[in-house]
Formats: sequence, C-alpha cells, structure tokens
Amino acid sequence: MHCGASPAGPEGESATAPAPAPAPAPFRTQLLKWVGNKQRFAHEIIAALPEDMGTYHEPFLGAGGVMATLQPRRAVGSDVFAPLIEIWQTLSADPARLKRWYAQRWHFCQQGDRVARYEQIRASYNARPNGADLLFLCRACYGGVVRFRKSDGHMSTPCGAHRPISPQAFARRVDIWHRRMRGVRFERMDYREAMARAAPGDVIYCDPPYSDSQTILYGAQDFNLQELFAAIAQCKARGVRVALSIDGSKKSGDVRCAIDIPEGLFERELAVNVGRSMLRRFQMGGQTLEREEVRDRLLLSY
Repeated sequence: MHCGASPAGPEGESATAPAPAPAPAPFRTQLLKWVGNKQRFAHEIIAALPEDMGTYHEPFLGAGGVMATLQPRRAVGSDVFAPLIEIWQTLSADPARLKRWYAQRWHFCQQGDRVARYEQIRASYNARPNGADLLFLCRACYGGVVRFRKSDGHMSTPCGAHRPISPQAFARRVDIWHRRMRGVRFERMDYREAMARAAPGDVIYCDPPYSDSQTILYGAQDFNLQELFAAIAQCKARGVRVALSIDGSKKSGDVRCAIDIPEGLFERELAVNVGRSMLRRFQMGGQTLEREEVRDRLLLSY
C-alpha cells in the first residue's frame, strides 16, 4: 500500500476501535539522550492507546520516553542492545549504582581536557561495551546521536559542545525515573521474542529504526521492516493490539516516505508532529534545519 493512503475505511477510522485513554500530561525530564526519542510527544502517542490494556510492552525500548510518560502499572521493556538494557535493569534494581556510574565519569572529564577524557571513556566502551560507559556517553556525545560504525561496531560519535548535566541533577532524574518505571520489568531480547510473549488484551508500542533516516544507529543495519510487519500480523491475529511509529514525511512535509505496508494490517493512521531531526543536524554538520522538519506516522492495528 502507498504510504500516503489511509489503512482504514473512507473516514480513516475503524468502527470497532476502542476508545483511547485520556492523554497524560507531557513529561519533559529525560534520563538518557537518545536520537529518535519520542518523549517530547509521547502524550500524543499514549492518547491513541486503548484504555483497557493488560500488560504494556515496548520491544524497542531505547530511551524509554513513551513508557515513562505512560507510567504503566504492569509492563515489559525490552531491547536487543545489551548495554542499554544493563542501564535500565540497574535503574530498576540499584538506582544508587546508576548515579555512581554517571558521577564517576563526569568527574573524570572535569580533571583534564574534556574532549580527550570523553574519547578515553568512548575507547573503554568500544573495548568492552557496557552500560556504565554508555550511560555517560549518550549524555555527553554530540546531540545524543549514539552512532556505530558498520565496519567494526564501534561507537564513533564525537564529544558534544554542551557540558553534560551535573551528577546532582542527574541523580534527581534517576529518582524520578525510578518511581515512574516501578511497574516495568526490563529484559534483553529480540523484538520477535518480546512480541510473541504478549497475551490477548495486551498492548505493544513499537518504535523501530526508521528505514529512511536511521541506518547509522545501533541494530539498524540488520533490521527488516517486513519481518516486523509479520510479527504484528501474528499479534493482531491473537488479540494483541499494536501501535507502530514509522517514517512519515520530511522536508517540512513535502516528501512522503514510501513504505510498503501490508494491506489490511492497520486499522487507523495518525500523524504525529516531530519537529526538526537531531540526526539530520548531525549528518549536515550542524547546519540550520528550516527545511528539515519531519513528521511521524502512528499506525494502529485496532
């Protein structure tokens, strides 16, 4: 189906679609800086989710902005990226340790040339990928663009021009996020396994790598969108409801991203305003982005 077509009937709505849950208040306090993070407009996404959900699942957890805004009573957050899940599991089980990880690396960078010290931490991460180094790097790197080279898998993002927040400010964020995520179990697994575990009545929100713009990010080189569509079809067949964020438009809405979506898989489509792409700014060397505003599509299987 052409990406500009509506996946539902003439009115663009399913007659049997559940009523959406009331939109929560926007939640602005970020824990991780992460390109593609949906936190700024997570409340728009959550407004489209069904109110009568069982367990909430996010199999592409990333920075967790939607989940933290939702504050689900019962949820599973998962990702295939081991250092990222190490961060989330530590937030849940030992938030004081997470604070120490950040503080140690922040103070290390204050004791000499900031860029050189950042590069030492990045080299430590590349020698042995781990959550402690990644936690600081994602907050200190340029624009939160955690970029990996395809040749060797190493993180290659340079140090950002900004000064990372203080350990005291980060510690306050850890406390806030620990409370918001108290109903979540974090596990490392592939999205197919995570989606196969969902039961009838559960809700899954998918935020996979975008085929048009995010090929330099972790895991994106091996991601196959058609395989995700197959997993969504299996979920729909057994009564699991799925919401999917996907490429919409770019160049201030002038260019529609062509994606081959299976006919009948989704019942509704909503446009979500994203704003200017930090990843695109990184790729353009910091140039202005007046013509680079992008918009996501939110596809709903219910």
